Amino acid sequence: MTIPRRRVENGGLLLFLLLISVALVAVVSTFLGALLWAALAALLFQPLYHRLLKRWPDRRNMAAAVTLLIITVAVVIPALIVGSLVVDQAAGVYTQIRGGQINFATYFQQVHDALPERLQRLVDSSGFNSFERAQAQLSAAVSNSASTLTRRALSIGANAAAFLLAFGVGLYVTFFLLRDGDRIGPAVVRALPLEPAVAAKLADKFVAVVRATIKGSGVVAIVQGALGAVTFWIVGLPAALLWGILMAIAALLPAVGPAIIWAPVALYLFATGAIWQAVVVILSGVLVIGLADNILRPILVGRDTGIPDWLVLVTTLGGIDLVGLSGIVVGPLVGALFITGWQVLTEQRAAQRSVDDTPSPSGEGRGGASPSHRDQRAWGDAPPQPLL
Repeated sequence: MTIPRRRVENGGLLLFLLLISVALVAVVSTFLGALLWAALAALLFQPLYHRLLKRWPDRRNMAAAVTLLIITVAVVIPALIVGSLVVDQAAGVYTQIRGGQINFATYFQQVHDALPERLQRLVDSSGFNSFERAQAQLSAAVSNSASTLTRRALSIGANAAAFLLAFGVGLYVTFFLLRDGDRIGPAVVRALPLEPAVAAKLADKFVAVVRATIKGSGVVAIVQGALGAVTFWIVGLPAALLWGILMAIAALLPAVGPAIIWAPVALYLFATGAIWQAVVVILSGVLVIGLADNILRPILVGRDTGIPDWLVLVTTLGGIDLVGLSGIVVGPLVGALFITGWQVLTEQRAAQRSVDDTPSPSGEGRGGASPSHRDQRAWGDAPPQPLL
């Protein structure tokens, strides 16, 4: 077989694999979210599966089934219960907004009136002179957000059959990924059209980012959201669980964090005369909620993912906007693989330059002459001749 024919056949095979991969994605596009979370769950709970497999060495199906049962009882069922409670509270808040029992314009007017007169004039002269219009727009925005949340909740209920089907597919796939993950993972890495060292490095970065995002950021966000919900319940804030969920979502964003939720609440409580409630919210936000990240993250995340905070923020927001809730993991993962890929390319180029610049044992580089001789010829000077 000639070399050109072999190249054509290899190119044809790569083209076929690309087309059939796109076709496969199109076929399973309905279940992409379920497949993604199944892969993430299998990756995260793989150590638990191996522990059970050590107890039952030759019973892989049983170990995978017990691991799946633990995932369902410890993660899935509590998430569904909390989700239903949040939907109920969101629907209640929306009903109160429509009925006039909750008027955000009034609340913000109270905060505005509680400011010192000099600060009030500064606020009014800084583009907020039409303060009532801003209040109305903000109230309408919050109302529309609650309405959107309620409609999505109703749409989930209307598409219960599709949701249950995707949920069942996710659990089914998780079982096989748990059972056969130690064979599927290495096979995928070997099949990548990359150098083995590069493929292994990208695979390690993939695992590190997924575990850091879910086990680290995810668990820390849940803890901070729960602490926020308890704090809001103590001070008597309505829909405390809903505010706690919003705080958990905000906790996933670096440089912003849960303070974007509890700080405005504390400011409002101060402005309306609820002094001890505001003090409780501030103390809880700084001493309890804020320290939870510093204490739990080093315990849950064994190694740094090497992603700058600003990139995590941008990729998380962009991922959520692109693929919804799955973007919490997909966004930082894409950012981490982007950085790792460019690092690998930089290292390879640096290694190639070092090889090109290394002189041979005869004193000549790969170009056939030493660097000094190349410089001399470049300037038009001949090398010195021997005297004898």
